[in-house]
Amino acid sequence: MVFKSDQLLIVVSILEGRHFPKRPKHMLVVEAKFDGEQLATDPVDHSDQPEFATELAWEIDRKVLHQHRLQRTPIKLQCFALDPLSSAKETIGYIVLDLRTAQETKQAPKWYQLLSNKYTKFKSEIQISITLETDTKAQVDSFKAKGAPPRDGKVPASLCGVDPKDIVAVLNEEGGYHQIGPAEYCTDPFILSVTIAFATQLEQLIPCTMKLPERQPEFFFYYSLLGNDVTNEPFSDLINPNFEPERASVRIRSSVEVLRVYLAVHSKLQIHLCCGDQSLGSTEIPLNGLLKKGSTEINQHPVTVEGAFTLDPPNRAKQKLAPVPLELAPTVGVSVALQREGIDSQSLIELKTQNGHEPEHSKKRVLTPIKEKTLTEPKSPSVSPIPPQNQTPPTKDDATESEVESLQYDKEPKQNAKGIGSISAPLAQPVAASGASEMVTSGQRIAVPATSHHFCFSIDLRSIHGLEISFPVNCILRYSYPFFGSAAPIMTNPPVEVRKNMEVFLPQSYCAFDFATMPHQLQDTFLRIPLLVELWHKDKMSKDLLLGIARVQLSNILSAEKTRFLGANGEHCWRQTYSESVPVMAAQGLNNRIVDLSYTMTLEDYGLVKMREIFVSDSSQGLSAVQQKPSSPLPASCPSEIQVEPRETLEYKAALELEMWKEMQEDIFESQLKQKELAHMQALAEEWKKRDRERESLVKKKVAEYSILEGKLQKALSELENREQQLASAEMELQRERKELQSERERNLQELQDSIRRAKDDCVHQVGLERLKLKQLEEDKHRLQQQLNDAEKKYKILEKEFHQFKDQQSNKPEIRLQSEINLLTLEKVELERKLESATKSKLHYKQQWGRALKELARLKQREQESQMARLKKQQEELEQMRLRYLAAEEKETVKTEQQELLDIRNELNRYSCHDSLLANMGLSVWSSLS
Repeated sequence: MVFKSDQLLIVVSILEGRHFPKRPKHMLVVEAKFDGEQLATDPVDHSDQPEFATELAWEIDRKVLHQHRLQRTPIKLQCFALDPLSSAKETIGYIVLDLRTAQETKQAPKWYQLLSNKYTKFKSEIQISITLETDTKAQVDSFKAKGAPPRDGKVPASLCGVDPKDIVAVLNEEGGYHQIGPAEYCTDPFILSVTIAFATQLEQLIPCTMKLPERQPEFFFYYSLLGNDVTNEPFSDLINPNFEPERASVRIRSSVEVLRVYLAVHSKLQIHLCCGDQSLGSTEIPLNGLLKKGSTEINQHPVTVEGAFTLDPPNRAKQKLAPVPLELAPTVGVSVALQREGIDSQSLIELKTQNGHEPEHSKKRVLTPIKEKTLTEPKSPSVSPIPPQNQTPPTKDDATESEVESLQYDKEPKQNAKGIGSISAPLAQPVAASGASEMVTSGQRIAVPATSHHFCFSIDLRSIHGLEISFPVNCILRYSYPFFGSAAPIMTNPPVEVRKNMEVFLPQSYCAFDFATMPHQLQDTFLRIPLLVELWHKDKMSKDLLLGIARVQLSNILSAEKTRFLGANGEHCWRQTYSESVPVMAAQGLNNRIVDLSYTMTLEDYGLVKMREIFVSDSSQGLSAVQQKPSSPLPASCPSEIQVEPRETLEYKAALELEMWKEMQEDIFESQLKQKELAHMQALAEEWKKRDRERESLVKKKVAEYSILEGKLQKALSELENREQQLASAEMELQRERKELQSERERNLQELQDSIRRAKDDCVHQVGLERLKLKQLEEDKHRLQQQLNDAEKKYKILEKEFHQFKDQQSNKPEIRLQSEINLLTLEKVELERKLESATKSKLHYKQQWGRALKELARLKQREQESQMARLKKQQEELEQMRLRYLAAEEKETVKTEQQELLDIRNELNRYSCHDSLLANMGLSVWSSLS
């Protein structure tokens, strides 16, 4: 009994997004998928911060939840951009949620970044929370998303207490059926049948590196139906799989509801294409669509799931290969039918491939009752997905009482596309080939119906010119076109040497082909298959080298102008001629042109081929025909005088008859040889056609692979171009910064030179001023010294005169002496006054000279301090400049600056020495004055 507390809801809350680009004409939708069920949010505006505000919920019980957690089943959310006008959905990215993080307690939402985001420049994120809630009546459908589909795997009310995982198929050997579900519900008989009808493009599943058995490999389809291993009849041709459709059926006893639950749990039938014990590819057939909920179709007619399903190689998921185009995808046509026993099934499987075209072998088909496989053998518990080589699966011998049908096809006769006639060329021998329409060989007669035209196609490879290779080429041309009746290669001979800037005409390059085919087949072949002319370089010292290939489009001649001419028997024929020069492209590396090839081709139509019948008989029949021929009566004996004609003699007639018999035997032998040759050529043509189909399929496969690689290469080239653009822009930015740095350096250097020049000018100006001041002081000193000398001279003269006067007065009377004394006193007073004034002037000049010395010392100290500051600042600036431009290796500039600095220092030292000299001179003057 399932309790309510065991029922849970997995609730995923999709709240909002951020870092999305704005797209006004688009909507955003988030789809969530879990356990096969898919839910979606309502479309919201495609803005930078979309508001989803949606909760999605899945019903689940605790036991199943525990199993999902053990299996780490994810919840995948995919974000789509929806165009409302065209209803086109564009994938933006996806998010994977871990179910193990869901708890019954409410958790804070988290921001999840979109993986494989289409908007590479945006880090788009969505805020999501995941919780577990109890599914009670109070919360009925409150968390379900709009339009959530019902779970097919939900146990119906009539099976309460039965876990869907516990419903299995049990074989009842006595009754010959499988029982599904409890015995009380197994009341209705059913028949489940699987039919493998056809397969296409199976060669795509064979990788290039896989080695098939040396002998002719056998392929077969394998699947397991209710625990029974089933294989169909093996076949050997993957390109055209030729096997009869087989239907395997099992009898079932169950009920519709139990079967629906069982098919919901076991919802996929896996079919493998095997070679021995190796699986080449597989596909899965969904079975949950057989019994839809609430449908009663099975009560009126069988329910089927049929179609052409794509086979995927086993390593596609691991290797993350790109999807194969639909027209090249390998497919298998499968029909799965379920019906109540007793209802007649006349289902004719009309399966189509996914590209909408019917397979070649399914155009006509009829139903013929044959033996069917009915599987009732018990199966061991351990089932291998692929039967071993030594294991024999249940086959037709294990069938029981059921009667079944098989599908057989009316195979339409296929027409060959090869020409009939001969090849006439300097290098090709006449070869007989099969006709365009099928030649019917019946007993001893070969008939060619009059539906084909006799054509003669000739091509002349005239010259090659415009060589682009530096070395001379010793070349020959080689080509083959099996449609003309022979697959043997045709070559020009002997080799010719080609050099640059020269045109060489090819020897023995003309070849004509006589063949018979229908005009539409000729046109179709010329349009589809070009003539590939190979350019080979022959060297005596090394192996032949394939240089390039020229593609001659034969369909060009079909559009050329037609001219009428008369044939050998007077019939009206048509001729078309076309000339062109095509490039020969390199066979290896890039598609570079090597040389140009000039050619002329002609197509002649001789009209319908007349009906011819060739009678062929063996040697014994020819001999009996000769022996049974009535012999001519012997002539009557004549008289000896009558002259007998030589032709009438018995010897002559016997010889003539012998010669006729020899000619007949030769004709018979030639006809037998032609018949054998025709049979061999037909076998060779069929083998060539088969190999051509194989090569064509391999080419298609390679083309698909190369297209994928080309897409990757284009993507890498675009990335490289973007990177080159980024590098170019970065280089331009670096050059701009380098120019700015250079200009800044020059500007700083100019500023430094200007500052040095200004400092030098200031120093020169200050030194000039000091020199002027010094000169003025020297002049004042010289003037004062002169005045002092004059005063001393006057004083000496006066003193001498005074002594002379004293000596004279000593001889005169006293009155004269007194007057002279008075006069001398006055002069003395005057001289004292003058002496006092001179002394005061001397003191004044002394004080002025002291002030001048002090001012000079102060100016000198200030100038030295300012010069030292400027020198220190200049040294710092020079040091910075030296460190800045040391990396640029501008040593010469730094040396020049250092030399200029040394000159400035020497100049400053010279000035300081001069100032010290002036100071010493001032001190000496001061000492002399004092």
